[in-house]
Amino acid sequence: MPRRRDILQWGAGSLALAALAGAAKAGTPARKPNIVVILCDDLGFGDVSTYGARNIATPAIDQMAREGVTLTNYYSAANLCTPSRAGLLTGRYPIRTGLGYEVIMVDDDRGLPLSEVTIANALKPDYATGLFGKWHLGHRGPYWPPTKHGFDKFFGIPYSHDMKPLALYAADAATGTVVKSDVDYPMLQQQFYEHAEAFIEANRDRPFFVELALSAPHLPEFPHPPFKGTSGAGPYGDVVREIDSIVGRLLKKLADLGLEKDTLVIFTSDNGPWFEGSSGGLRERKGGGAYDGGYHVPFIARQPGFIPAGKTVDAMAMGIDLLPTFCSLAGKALPAHVTIDGRDITDVLRHGAPSPHDELVLFDNEDVVGIRTQSYKYVTSAYYRGMRLPFALLGYEELYDLRRDPSESYSVAAEQPDVLADMKRRFEAARKEFAPLKHKDIPPVFKKMRAQYEHLRD
Repeated sequence: MPRRRDILQWGAGSLALAALAGAAKAGTPARKPNIVVILCDDLGFGDVSTYGARNIATPAIDQMAREGVTLTNYYSAANLCTPSRAGLLTGRYPIRTGLGYEVIMVDDDRGLPLSEVTIANALKPDYATGLFGKWHLGHRGPYWPPTKHGFDKFFGIPYSHDMKPLALYAADAATGTVVKSDVDYPMLQQQFYEHAEAFIEANRDRPFFVELALSAPHLPEFPHPPFKGTSGAGPYGDVVREIDSIVGRLLKKLADLGLEKDTLVIFTSDNGPWFEGSSGGLRERKGGGAYDGGYHVPFIARQPGFIPAGKTVDAMAMGIDLLPTFCSLAGKALPAHVTIDGRDITDVLRHGAPSPHDELVLFDNEDVVGIRTQSYKYVTSAYYRGMRLPFALLGYEELYDLRRDPSESYSVAAEQPDVLADMKRRFEAARKEFAPLKHKDIPPVFKKMRAQYEHLRD
């Protein structure tokens, strides 16, 4: 059975030639595609009208879906911010990067190791690369600023906008300069977009990769004044309306520049909703273990003439798939010295092909707590009164048929013993693989919480 360990580690020269030849055969545009990833912060599966939001109208995002492909089984790389962003940028399960445990706090010295190959690194030197918005992968020592991780330009904030102190930073890899400025909270999303737009205009004649990492709708909400009161969902909905407006501005700018057919645009979220927002009927929320509400987020891809219009695809995919997909489209080699857990989902997006994943491994911090296949989900622990309990080891097995029960309400473990046995085998294999990678220096604030159930789990 194919597993994560089966990842091919291709030689740089042969892969580049094979990828370019394959791209030509598959109809990839002769020019390397521009790539823009719009990454929202804590946007839930049910927060945009494409996915059923009732109180928030998102016409630009809906237009993007009509003109592209909507994935209905896309998972963020983690159910929390820092791990998810590490997984998205590296194509690796976050635990492999050393950032699988919790989010980076203001006084935290952790960060994304420079040995990790980001999407920006992988696309160099052919691509101009820029990150505009929230970083949250380390703001001290060797990890900061993002220009140390392959980005030519950065304009944004080092971590979530609910953390203090907060400042805006502009970094330029060519000059080595980092300029700090004050934050005007209601202007943040507009500033992120305007800097991204300027970067796109400046690099219109060469391939570019842009990550527009909006810090909204993460709490607290700071809607730009023109959007206040424009939704039926309070300040949270107003901020989502602002995000929708930014999507519309981006699509129009690409059209005005004559770049829309040359540019793959992806809209997604780093994880599920926090205290506000909608998971669209999925169980739990951000940080909620293996349940879908924390992982299962919107994903829309658009590139007219390359991505078919108006298609909905249910093949499962994950944030770790972006790096290998972008490398394939750009004719670039995958990093050969590390394990890449993600898979190329070009055929999923273009042709509605089945998922290239046999399974997805779901973590709660650094613990493997779930396995997802195309049809089933095996969950080994759940939160009760604020504490995560290993219910599977206490005799209660959770197996969900996601085709019939996407809200994970009714376990079918007793009715599907063969499926249960297969999922348990997968879980044990994943646990064995990832246990040695656990972070050795857990922040003290979490040690007491962990000790309450560690003896039961092991």
